[in-house]
Amino acid sequence: MTADRAGFPMNRRSFLGAAAATAGAAAAAPLLAACGTSAPAAPGAASASQLAKIMPAYVPSTLIKPDFASVDGSEPGYLNYPTSLVHSVSGIPGDGGSYSAITPLWASIPSPSGNTYYAAVNKALGASLSMQPANGDTYSTILPPLFSGNKLPDWIQIPTFWTAPLNFGQATTARLADLTPYLAGDKIKKYPNLAAIFPAAWQAGIWNDKIYGIPVFASQFATAYYLYYRADIFDKLGIGTPKVTSINDLYDLGKEINNPAKKQWAFDDIWGYLYQPFGITTTWTTNAKGDLITQWETPEIIEAMVWEAKLVKAGMMNPDSIAGDTGTATQRFYSGEMLISATGQGAWDGSDAVSGTAADKDYVRMAFPFFTASGTGRPSAALANGTSWLSYLNNNLSPGQIEELLRIANYLAAPFGSYEYTLINFGVPSTDYTMTGNGPVLTATGNKQVATTYSFLAGPNSVDNNPGWPEVTRASSVFAQQNAKYAYKPLFYDLNVSVPASLTSANAMTPFSGTTPVQYEVVRGRSTVADYQSTVRQWLNSGGGNALKKFYESVRAKYGDV
Repeated sequence: MTADRAGFPMNRRSFLGAAAATAGAAAAAPLLAACGTSAPAAPGAASASQLAKIMPAYVPSTLIKPDFASVDGSEPGYLNYPTSLVHSVSGIPGDGGSYSAITPLWASIPSPSGNTYYAAVNKALGASLSMQPANGDTYSTILPPLFSGNKLPDWIQIPTFWTAPLNFGQATTARLADLTPYLAGDKIKKYPNLAAIFPAAWQAGIWNDKIYGIPVFASQFATAYYLYYRADIFDKLGIGTPKVTSINDLYDLGKEINNPAKKQWAFDDIWGYLYQPFGITTTWTTNAKGDLITQWETPEIIEAMVWEAKLVKAGMMNPDSIAGDTGTATQRFYSGEMLISATGQGAWDGSDAVSGTAADKDYVRMAFPFFTASGTGRPSAALANGTSWLSYLNNNLSPGQIEELLRIANYLAAPFGSYEYTLINFGVPSTDYTMTGNGPVLTATGNKQVATTYSFLAGPNSVDNNPGWPEVTRASSVFAQQNAKYAYKPLFYDLNVSVPASLTSANAMTPFSGTTPVQYEVVRGRSTVADYQSTVRQWLNSGGGNALKKFYESVRAKYGDV
């Protein structure tokens, strides 16, 4: 977790999802030209054999014992912030170097003038990091000029959803430092906090058989959606903890709780979550013959559409959800206008509890355990990448400078609750924060000075901690411990692929994305399954889908089913 401007830990996934939704994924388009080349794009990651050679060793940190241990990749949970701040780094990591760094920031940008927080961190690092946080909402627009003008800072955060769509694989080689000689295999053990970062997150930063990215906000158990319900209202209705083991159970539960006359509908639009029970993977999968197909060609996607269309027809989806009003969906859940909602893992946090309490003092969010559509067999849930946030070093840096910055990255990646973590996220005690029974809380000065900047350069694995709301941590941690075993790595998991510019339009999969994708229309009864199937055929044959599939078949042939 990282500190937000109010002093609460920022839940990684909720923050990341909001940032991605705000800024979009359009930044990388000019990067192809930016690197001064018109050569065809090529797959950008590493084969399984090469991964085995270069993947940094994983040495988990045991410095601060969690209340809820990681099970099958679940995030460790901490009911309270440690009261005794242990050190994870001995000595001062820097050699007195001076470096520039650019990161996004979704908050007021603090002034560097007289900023005692920046001064304290730089003193602890033994180097001068000139932090240049930029507006997160427009961050994507600053990246292309930095590449095209060869004006990259020494250290920069570049989220994958702003870079990967086109030719970032070539951009890494042309502009960014290859970290493989410093971090491959056991070499990373020189930097224990970096070695404690989950391997999946390091894999997300591999391009062209080399390590380039330094992970931020790493997670092993990250899935697209949880299916949440208002546990407090369920209790008031006499339902208690619902037992849902199939999609029919969920439908029957919806009928039981749906009450439009009292402005209480059973469901939000839960389309994204339906991937879990129906066993729909993300984008690419294989058919019974082993041939590569998209998710749009699977029978399960149609089964899911038919099921949710039935739910809409029965009047169990909130009318605003049917109309596509996503902006007030959270508030509708808080107010009890809808009782079952699908959203990211990060919605289950202390900030949510505070907001929910504003609507109803008894507010409690809980999640349905993973299940299968039929109610038989083993549930499954596709993992998202180990991280979508990575920082990069400029390839103009000397080996000595790279080593100095890696030592600094090791400091920034100190584990949750350590001395270093507390300094990076909350600043100077008394000046920037006060330690309370619920952990560090920013002072008025801290709210002006401390910003989530250094945490975008390097950071530890995500943890579950909700200051003042231990019951939220307990519930979400237990859920993760019990359900992480069902997660699996989908095809092309964590594989960075630079799609040729000629396939950009096909790769956008426009018929199935945007505000009114074709599956959205089918669910709402405005299009038929036959219309959907026709759209799929059109996209494959004349929309570039088959050409895109052929390209990914070549990627699969080279890298295998990773």
